Amino acid sequence: MDIATILISLFSIFSSMSIYQKKQKWKLYLFLFGLLISSGSLFYTQQLVDLLSAEERKKVELWASATSQLVNSSIADADLSFLLKVIQDNETVPVVLLDNDSTVVSYRNLDSTRVSDNNYLKRELDIMREQHETIIIDLGDGKKNFIVYKDSTILTKLTYFPYVQLAVVFLFIIISYLAFSASRKAEQNQVWVGLSKETAHQLGTPTSSLLAWIELLKDKFPDNEYIIEMQRDVQRLEHITARFSNIGSLPVLKPNDLNELVISNIDYLKSRTSSHVNYTYELPVNQLFVPTNYALFQWVVENICKNAIDAMDGKGNINFSIKEQMSRVIIDITDTGKGIPRSKFKTVFKPGYSTKSRGWGLGLSLAKRIVEEYHKGKIFVLSSVPDNGTTFRIVLKK
Repeated sequence: MDIATILISLFSIFSSMSIYQKKQKWKLYLFLFGLLISSGSLFYTQQLVDLLSAEERKKVELWASATSQLVNSSIADADLSFLLKVIQDNETVPVVLLDNDSTVVSYRNLDSTRVSDNNYLKRELDIMREQHETIIIDLGDGKKNFIVYKDSTILTKLTYFPYVQLAVVFLFIIISYLAFSASRKAEQNQVWVGLSKETAHQLGTPTSSLLAWIELLKDKFPDNEYIIEMQRDVQRLEHITARFSNIGSLPVLKPNDLNELVISNIDYLKSRTSSHVNYTYELPVNQLFVPTNYALFQWVVENICKNAIDAMDGKGNINFSIKEQMSRVIIDITDTGKGIPRSKFKTVFKPGYSTKSRGWGLGLSLAKRIVEEYHKGKIFVLSSVPDNGTTFRIVLKK
């Protein structure tokens, strides 16, 4: 299979995915790409560290050889000056020369102000012995010196450099992602507001005209039940227009009785859904007033119920349960539908997500926006069992 065929296959698979599947795929690809870059950076840096460590080992061995020759040398002063220069040229690698009794004979590149501190010296010697194998200098006659050393500051910094580099890169990515998300959310808010206001404006004119025509028909046929039903539907259009108008601006919250709100919603849905859908509710005995926008919160309940009816294929039970706690109210809406996979508990609230081929995927997204942004509450999938139903929970402050 050639590269062109592979690319075409990947493109066709990618095109068939939903926007959120694509988003997850891109996140995975970016993560793998970042992991590849990180691994390459760590591997390359480790190669440099190994090379530099080997060079430092050679430098210390040369230092040890020079020290041994100085101790045992009987050669000319010129040669001794060269050996001294070899020792003095080590300005980076911390080195300690010990005698048979582990007493410090000399040292290089340690903090001279702290060498007299036994704790400091012991700590440095422990680090040196742990990092590198001790170099033995045979002085003859059974006498030996020992050289211990540790990585230079440059080598230590180089070891940690890729981790610092990756941390900076990831920090930049996180900040960029948050900034991009905030910008995208602000843009989405503008689209929501603009679309809502335009929809309310477009619905307003024909709705007013229909109301006028119904009034004329009522004058001629005052008792006609079809006209009365038409009036209810037009009033419903007015209600929908008000909803869109409220979405486009900051809604006013007033104390409303949740029991009455739920019952009125159930009555409306009963008249417009299949008789195979059974509605039940468990409500508090006393009235329960909660600050809500009546029109918008009805929309939340309606959208969740419509989603439940679709999940049940128009046949099943929907149960409402309202519980009162100290500072909040909990509303559970449970259906007997096909359920939601746990991996989709959050995705179902994303704009555009829908399991229906002709669905817009805006119902639950609108519900989340209304509950969390306008009512400062929470809405989430409490539980879901495949082929056994789903429970949505709404939490509102009293």
